[in-house]
Amino acid sequence: MALTTLDPTAALVVIDLQKGIVSAHADPATTAAVAQATRLADEFRRHDLPVVLVNVTGRAPGRTDTGGSASGGAMPAGWADLIEELDARPTDHLITKRRRSAFHDTGLDTLLRDLGVTQVVLAGISTSSGVESTARSASDHGYHVVLATDAMSDPAVDAHRHSVERVFPKLGETATTAEVVTMVEATR
Repeated sequence: MALTTLDPTAALVVIDLQKGIVSAHADPATTAAVAQATRLADEFRRHDLPVVLVNVTGRAPGRTDTGGSASGGAMPAGWADLIEELDARPTDHLITKRRRSAFHDTGLDTLLRDLGVTQVVLAGISTSSGVESTARSASDHGYHVVLATDAMSDPAVDAHRHSVERVFPKLGETATTAEVVTMVEATR
């Protein structure tokens, strides 16, 4: 479904654009997604709309088939620091998560409700993990969800495509960064 409107108070939520993750997935798709997420952040700030920057400091709970576990070693210094391209501002809101969803045990829902937010625009890494988990939670919490599909990437191209084509249309509206920017400018 294409983007139909922006609510009066929409927030941008940028997932896991942090040094440790972005540097591990340094490829053209990630570079392009970072540029588009940065464009969205600049546009939301310019129109005094909330920008929420999310980083992750935890790992999957328990054992997984990929070998991950909550008892894994410590992350390298600076791993969870937001990338400079985001140009984090004092007016931005920082949410630190320990699981995939930015809503799980973080206070994000309370923050958004306190700000009067009814719609979230999502961007970030990884499409099939942090972004999709956050989109599912946002939908479950009753937010209108917009997924800026060119402002996200995934190390697995097939997983990205599956989320964008099969999962996201069930959770909200998909749009390009340009479509979101045009809507912001037209409604503000």
